[in-house]
Amino acid sequence: MADLSAFPITSRWPAKAPDRIQLYSTPTPNGVKVSIMLEETGLAYEPHFINIGENETWGPEFLSLNPNGKIPAIIDPDGPGGKPFGLFESGAILLYLAEKTGQLLPSDSARRYETIQWVFFQMASVGPMFGQLGFFHKFAGREIEDKRPLERYRNESKRLLGVLETRLEGRDWIMGEDYTIADISLLGWVRNLIGFYGAGDLVEFDSLKRVPAWLERGLARPAVQRGLTIPARPA
Repeated sequence: MADLSAFPITSRWPAKAPDRIQLYSTPTPNGVKVSIMLEETGLAYEPHFINIGENETWGPEFLSLNPNGKIPAIIDPDGPGGKPFGLFESGAILLYLAEKTGQLLPSDSARRYETIQWVFFQMASVGPMFGQLGFFHKFAGREIEDKRPLERYRNESKRLLGVLETRLEGRDWIMGEDYTIADISLLGWVRNLIGFYGAGDLVEFDSLKRVPAWLERGLARPAVQRGLTIPARPA
């Protein structure tokens, strides 16, 4: 049985199955990337719900694994060299799990890097822009009288959706016929934009054709459906 005692986070969220990957997360767009990936690959894992509303990521136990205080993070008891390995940042975790399993990342070098560039596109552009749009449209940002921030993030979000719309011309998935970590990285964010944030009309989502069809295909995958609700929120 793996010994995870060197990771202080396990004192706050003990591992019942220490030989499984430990997932510390919340079902947000960033969090579900990893739960979907774990469901898609079939890796055994144990999820731990982290209550970001109660600032649990800012406690010393969580910060010991991710000093940036954000979900998700993992501990793999069978990491490189067979030793327990902790990792944060959802994009890095997707790459790690893809390479660990040999799944959802092309083996051809050129296509591998092409896939990775779309993961970086999500990390650097889609996530930050969609998140800011959600803040200024749905949350406390609505109270700001100056609407220029909202307009900026709306326009940039529309532009990014346009990039995806163009990319998906003649393709079922970001990489064509192959469903990859590029799709996994993006699905939760596009879903959140039109669902939880309620910004579909704001970004004229219904004027698009390929992105909505891609989103529907992705959300129909059983592993995606499961991953979107993991870790389960407490009743």
